[in-house]
Amino acid sequence: MDLQLTDKTVFITGASGGIGRALAEEFAQEGASLALTGHGKFAELQAWLAGQPWASRAMALKADTTQPGEMEAALAQAVARFGRVDVCVANAGKWPQEDQRLDEIDEGRLRQTIDVNLYGSIWTARAFMQALARCGPRPDGHGACLTFIGSTAGRFGERGHVDYALSKAALRGMVSTLKNEIVHIDPYARVNMVEPGWTVTHMAREALNQPGTIERVVRTMPLKQLARAKDIARAVVVLSSHVSARHVSGEVLTVAGGMEGRVQWNVDQVNADAIRERLRQE
Repeated sequence: MDLQLTDKTVFITGASGGIGRALAEEFAQEGASLALTGHGKFAELQAWLAGQPWASRAMALKADTTQPGEMEAALAQAVARFGRVDVCVANAGKWPQEDQRLDEIDEGRLRQTIDVNLYGSIWTARAFMQALARCGPRPDGHGACLTFIGSTAGRFGERGHVDYALSKAALRGMVSTLKNEIVHIDPYARVNMVEPGWTVTHMAREALNQPGTIERVVRTMPLKQLARAKDIARAVVVLSSHVSARHVSGEVLTVAGGMEGRVQWNVDQVNADAIRERLRQE
């Protein structure tokens, strides 16, 4: 299927690695132009982008998603380069490694996680909608698309990570609200969220390498496997296309192997080594 993304510009936050990098690769394969933001690992993003065969239709932008002015400036730079931004993916996020109950979490960690995951998404979405309002709808009727990257922690919770869970849960309210607002800017614009479960990324790798972690998390999935970053990215690409998802808005697509928050398998039914080997082969 031709997703008709070759004449579209895609703005992706948190593109320095993990799901963000996979998003860039998948959209690039569809022929889209890319505006990729990074912050702490911006130099890595620049170096990686320079080596891509599609680098001529992409740009790297240094921007801190927690700073509204920086997000507005980044969107403005993308519009100046490409003429407009059609698709925005609010992907940048933070997952603290250490397990801590709410009564143990200090104020700094709590505020930082919410600032990156929730406010970062808010400022990204606001800057995108402002840019869309200035450019106006596309004359061909291909509506803009805004997609948030959530987490199953926002639906089921996550013991020891209440800061992460609540920051992702709030995104559901944003999706439900912004789908009703964005159409006043572009009558065919859509807002959705992709909600990953445990995904093999740099952010999660340390936790997944702890003995027993894979067995514990896969026990809740009918599909006994871990997601790859490109599994999440491909779901976002499909939702971003007016061809494949033109009438899909306000939805949350969970990409988590059928996870439903309850145990499906006994520990002895989960082969962590086989799961790792399959990931290696893929």
